[in-house]
Amino acid sequence: MTLIDTLKERILAGGEITPDEAYDLCDAAPSCREALYAAAAEITASFCPPVFDSCSIVNARSGKCPENCKWCAQSAHFKTKVEVYPLISREECMRHASHNASQGIRRFSLVTSGRKMSGLELDRACSYYDELNRKGGIGLCASMGLLDRDELQKLWDAGVRRYHCNLEAAPDFFAGLCTTHTIEDKIRTIDAAREIGFEVCSGGIIGMGETPRQRVGLALALRRVEPHSIPINILCPIEGTPLEGSAPLTDEEVLDAIALFRFVHPRTTLRFAGGRASLGRETQLRAMRIGMNGGVVGDLLTTIGSTVADDKTLVSDAGMQF
Repeated sequence: MTLIDTLKERILAGGEITPDEAYDLCDAAPSCREALYAAAAEITASFCPPVFDSCSIVNARSGKCPENCKWCAQSAHFKTKVEVYPLISREECMRHASHNASQGIRRFSLVTSGRKMSGLELDRACSYYDELNRKGGIGLCASMGLLDRDELQKLWDAGVRRYHCNLEAAPDFFAGLCTTHTIEDKIRTIDAAREIGFEVCSGGIIGMGETPRQRVGLALALRRVEPHSIPINILCPIEGTPLEGSAPLTDEEVLDAIALFRFVHPRTTLRFAGGRASLGRETQLRAMRIGMNGGVVGDLLTTIGSTVADDKTLVSDAGMQF
């Protein structure tokens, strides 16, 4: 049996691959892509129902972030053209949530810039969530930075049931991208969220100059936080950020990463997030057959996503239910 077949059969039998095996698979990928993609598709079909796990987000507080993440338009360290505003109004929040629920989107999240939400703004956001929870009709998620346990508890009490905090990159690569916080800071927030009872959504960005092995390093690091959902972003270089000149990934590099993530996380939702529009339609369909079984739909944070109608057609063409 080939390495791919051996690892696939072990996963299908309920086992998992070791870190060394994941790196070996990564090294072999360029010479056996079609076999890798077929095996990843088989793992996906075995463990994941043919249902696309949709979610929606709203950029609920934008800009002036004190963190120096090199990829981010919202960092105050860089001169970008991002719009700057405080927490959106209750009316705007309700309008976004109602619109998304009416289109059959499963989850809705407020995403806020800054190291974390706190104080009166967190309390306001929790009051929004409390109202949305009482109305029902859509699951509630939050992405509000490096919250502590007491702050996370407020979101839980308001009805939020999934918390998002990306690791962003492999541990040996992250420190070169951001110096104002660490992956351990992120993991402390994620651990506190999980202890309260939250489902965890945590992933990262590919295409920031990392090696293929470092993409596997991110997938392996995510095992530590046991995510229910792994958003995979493809870098959209933002003018004014240190990564504005980053070379785009090829379609094959993106598909390799998705297949490898599926081998490392056979049962987890792999979620299209930012940068999907850089892929052609056929590549997106192939990515879904290989392993992407969820996505952020509609407009994203500081880059434009696709329309919900387009996504419903794409999902159907991939043989999945929206």
